[in-house]
Amino acid sequence: MNLSDTQAAGLPQGDVRLLDTPTAQRLLNDSTLVARLAYTGKDGTPRLIPVNFLWNSDEVVIAAFASTYKVRDLHARPDVAITIDTADGAPQVLMLRGKVTLTEVEGVLPEYAVMQRAGLGEEAGDTYVAAIDKPGLRMVRIALRPAWVGVLDFQERFPGLTPEPVLAALGAGQ
Repeated sequence: MNLSDTQAAGLPQGDVRLLDTPTAQRLLNDSTLVARLAYTGKDGTPRLIPVNFLWNSDEVVIAAFASTYKVRDLHARPDVAITIDTADGAPQVLMLRGKVTLTEVEGVLPEYAVMQRAGLGEEAGDTYVAAIDKPGLRMVRIALRPAWVGVLDFQERFPGLTPEPVLAALGAGQ
């Protein structure tokens, strides 16, 4: 169910129904954006890394090679936060939290191939995937089904909270 901006304005930050807002859907389905994954490292300190992602209408899927530190750390501490945001014009930010599930697969993770084609183009993506798809390749599907969702969009969701000079500078008054 897609929510209108008016319906979404009444939802509190943290409500998973915010996934159905126009802002969240725009950010989740924009293959040109990267997400930022925050998790806790082996030594207990925070990590924040950019990652390609795929939204499948239920989960944010991230791919990793099986032998990475990220995979080791996520097995030990699966609680994460993810942000997806825009940097041009008025900022729009989608914030997600929850526990990830990790599933190791042999060969190229299908979602990873989709991400590569989206980012590199069909031909270059296929060439890259073919180049890494060698015997012994193991990948990990990192999936987040959000338990907490926040949306920051001061032009659509919270226009009344944005100071007039900021709106004017962003061209929102036009």
